[in-house]
Amino acid sequence: MDVRLAVAARLTGTPARQVRPLSGTVAEADLTDGRTVIVKHTGTPEAARAEAAGLRWLGTAGTVRVPAVHGYDGEWLVTDHVPSGRPTPSAAVALGRELAALHARGAPAYGAPPPGGPVEAYIGAAPMRNVPGDEWAGWYAEHRVLPYLRTAVDRGVMSAAEGAVVERACARLPGVAGPVEPVARLHGDLWNGNVLWGADGRAWLIDPAAHGGHRESDLAMLRLFGCPFLERVIAGYEEVAPLAEGWRERVGAHQLFPLMVHVVLFGGGYAGRAVEAARSVS
Repeated sequence: MDVRLAVAARLTGTPARQVRPLSGTVAEADLTDGRTVIVKHTGTPEAARAEAAGLRWLGTAGTVRVPAVHGYDGEWLVTDHVPSGRPTPSAAVALGRELAALHARGAPAYGAPPPGGPVEAYIGAAPMRNVPGDEWAGWYAEHRVLPYLRTAVDRGVMSAAEGAVVERACARLPGVAGPVEPVARLHGDLWNGNVLWGADGRAWLIDPAAHGGHRESDLAMLRLFGCPFLERVIAGYEEVAPLAEGWRERVGAHQLFPLMVHVVLFGGGYAGRAVEAARSVS
């Protein structure tokens, strides 16, 4: 039997009869009761635990929609399947409102993991340490930007000169971080590919790297690779929780983390974008 069928059956309690690969690590599995679930090979037990805890933490906020977690076992995670649809302007506004409500649910500290989530978590395939801090700029530099910068320079996918630009940006963060805000409950990896538009048009969020952070970070990541009707998302967000003055000038600062992760995972092609974001921190 295909191991994915066995995993789906074990974690749902229902026999599985067919599997369809979606990528090298993700597949759909049809259960004999007519349901379809997603079976994901996470690569490590810590990654499975972190993703399951993140989905549950986001789901218990009662704001954004996330797939239900059926369970995780070793390096495997099984969740509900989300029927696909198309984004609409009204759905984008609703997503903005839901994100604002999610962020307002809060977290104990910057870097706080979800309940039951590990300290040694992941963002995509990259390790991400959830180490709590009480001041955003210093925590963000130390635990969200500089670890990936050091790895990138050590591997030669970012030059020392490029790395120095990012380091200088980190040193400037305390002066440009904007007003102090409550710690937000973040999705943490909110790029366009992790927003699914359901059959009813509403948005679902998948594959979180959830932790306590700054609310502008989720919104900056949505902008990083484009999001349908993004300005409608922002409008909906500001209906519920207006953003602090100057937030658009801080987008580059909040994009440093995901860009440095991309440099580490996918190579120096992203180094130029990271340097450009760093130069915007002034």
